[in-house]
Amino acid sequence: MLNILLVSELLSSPKKTPKHDKSTPDPLAPPALTTFSGRAGLGAYTAAPESFPASRVISYNDDFVVINDLYPKSSIHLLLLPRRLDKQLLHPMEALQDPEFLSSIQQEVRKVRLMVARELQRRFGKFSVKERGRENAREEALNGTEEIDESTLPSGRDWDKDVISGIHTHPSMSHLHIHILSRDRHSECMRHRKHYNSFATEFLVDVEEFPLAPQEVKRRLKAGFLHDDLVCWRCGRSFGNKFAKLKQHLEKEFEEWKTE
Repeated sequence: MLNILLVSELLSSPKKTPKHDKSTPDPLAPPALTTFSGRAGLGAYTAAPESFPASRVISYNDDFVVINDLYPKSSIHLLLLPRRLDKQLLHPMEALQDPEFLSSIQQEVRKVRLMVARELQRRFGKFSVKERGRENAREEALNGTEEIDESTLPSGRDWDKDVISGIHTHPSMSHLHIHILSRDRHSECMRHRKHYNSFATEFLVDVEEFPLAPQEVKRRLKAGFLHDDLVCWRCGRSFGNKFAKLKQHLEKEFEEWKTE
């Protein structure tokens, strides 16, 4: 099972996984690390995660690797990479139709979502009205003589609601990967309409929606979501095809979102 790291451990050195005995080549092993480039670039992480710094590979075990996206489209953007050789080069719509494999993916996505939620709280909790309300109530209780009853404190902010996750209907990379990211879309790497719509439309399919019916798979694959009008994820305002105006608007939304 994939370890869930505390946010304070996000930059710690990942644990190493057992290596094959080099004297006996493994016929099922993926190609050498140097062959991974272009669309196959993610294969380098699943083949040898121990060769990357902790700033890139957050955690890994025999089944999964979790990395920071090289070109994040939100303030936090992670990728979950399955290591099963019989699945990693399949289209996600095909790979996730396997019930057993799907279940394992869904479980790991939930764990990584928790990781992202904790990091959101660490980064932005000080700006949140709901978080400050809970902390203020806790401090007041600590100043009293009775023990704190957690059930009586304000609930605070549900950071998991600020996390989105899923696969793309037409992935840009060959190896199977699942996106787990904060919903703010606040990033210098968010540079054009297709970038935005790949996470703001049905182009992103939540793994919890699987297994999909055959007709739904066909609909998702045929639809041109990337060319849809740009719509703010937070307020619903439409910007047509004016990405520059949307980008400016998102800066304002980001600052307001942090204070919720």
